[in-house]
Amino acid sequence: MSKVLLEAKDLKKSFSTAAGSLDVLRSISLTVNEGESVSIRGLSGSGKTTLLQLLGGLEAPDAGEVLIDLKSKGLVPPHLHLGHGVGFVFQNFQLMPELNTLENVMLAAKILGTPDAEFKARTLIESVGLGSRLNHYPSQLSGGECQRVAIARALINDPTVVLADEPTGNLDEATGQQIINLLLGIVAKKQMALILVTHSREFAERTQRQLLLTKGILSPG
Repeated sequence: MSKVLLEAKDLKKSFSTAAGSLDVLRSISLTVNEGESVSIRGLSGSGKTTLLQLLGGLEAPDAGEVLIDLKSKGLVPPHLHLGHGVGFVFQNFQLMPELNTLENVMLAAKILGTPDAEFKARTLIESVGLGSRLNHYPSQLSGGECQRVAIARALINDPTVVLADEPTGNLDEATGQQIINLLLGIVAKKQMALILVTHSREFAERTQRQLLLTKGILSPG
């Protein structure tokens, strides 16, 4: 039986607006197992990014609970992971422009005091095909290369769950295919869990399970 790496129970999130309270997420429940890839599609403004932020502990739900596997500690809330349990990949890369490839990938590991941060970073950079770009800055890299750096950075602290928010949104179709191939390959090899938010039906169908977020509710899609 596959091990559960992420479990969300009855998540709710609302925001205050001039017109009153806006319910963005209503009773969201989700379980993802090791080695499993799940895609979430939905219209702009449907709450996909908000959901990822709740799952990764960047925001707190109004109600409900998120648990993520932290290897030695089992399933715990994401705020107790201290950066270890979740890796984020963003649409706009979120790289530090003043840092080179190696420094960008090492940054999260250095913050947490991860042993052998430079060795791990070099190994990850090689694994995403950028071994010759160690000293290049983001401005010297293509969009696809920047996203590969971002993926390596997301993996530096050995997460059990990778949350990818429109990781191909700023890339051309061919480069987007390469990034999806890379993400799916890494998840399968390392037996992580991947939750992919995407507008692309084609990319969504590459994952093992497809979901739709509509009016604050997740449904098979």
